[in-house]
Amino acid sequence: MANIKSQKKRAITNAKRQALNVSKKTEVKSAIKKVLTAIEANDAEAAVKAYNDANSVLDKAVTDGIKKKNYVARQKSRLSKAVNSIEK
Repeated sequence: MANIKSQKKRAITNAKRQALNVSKKTEVKSAIKKVLTAIEANDAEAAVKAYNDANSVLDKAVTDGIKKKNYVARQKSRLSKAVNSIEK
């Protein structure tokens, strides 16, 4: 542990931010998995709803700096392609 007061505070702040970032990354992964499970179940309505929620979560991840914009664009593209492939 650091001896300098500002570095002690920095260590605490870093730990808080890390916990928040891990939480947000998990939220992104969960949103993507919800879409994929709805697609596997061939449930078009649930897939569309989950896809819309996932888009929101992914966009927030870019704004917060959790994920890069190209990653988000790629995921959104793959998910939309998969959702549209469901036979209605």
